[in-house]
Amino acid sequence: MNYFLLFIVFFKVGLLGFGGGYAILPLIYQDIQSFGLMSASEFSDLVALSQVTPGPIAINAATYVGFKVSGLVGAFVATAGVALPSLILCMIVMSVIDRFKQSPAVQGILYGIRPATVGLMASAFVFMAQAALWPMWSSVRSWTENMQSPDLIACIIFVLTYALILTRRIGAIVLTLLGGLLGILFSLLAPLFGA
Repeated sequence: MNYFLLFIVFFKVGLLGFGGGYAILPLIYQDIQSFGLMSASEFSDLVALSQVTPGPIAINAATYVGFKVSGLVGAFVATAGVALPSLILCMIVMSVIDRFKQSPAVQGILYGIRPATVGLMASAFVFMAQAALWPMWSSVRSWTENMQSPDLIACIIFVLTYALILTRRIGAIVLTLLGGLLGILFSLLAPLFGA
């Protein structure tokens, strides 16, 4: 893949992605799908790896995709692409923030961005649920076809995680580690039960 194109893909994600990591995921997925860079299952793995590695999810995802597509240089180009818009915008905003803080236009923009960000985060949640619980899912059209065969182990881990969140208030890091350990345990035990 052309380095300039890789940079532009992630520069666009960094420029247009409001609301943090999960809100940016649909933008990243849409762009990498348009170039056929990875499947839904690979993208789900990318998100899981981005969660357990230090740093923002968008940077980790860009680095992973860049490395997968074009090695170390691709990782650097994609990471620079996603980080550069934030750097530029922060420098511009910090230089003029005091003058426009109470502006009705700025307040209106922020008012409009909030619900769009919630929608993008909901979209990321639905995508991740489909990719994790129904791994054969590959498109919106096949969603109903795969409803009959969810991944039982992923569903068990999901239910246990949700129950622990509601009853024990366990932190995200501990839950991530427990989920990983359960995944290892289930994958080791699966051959014993012929799964």
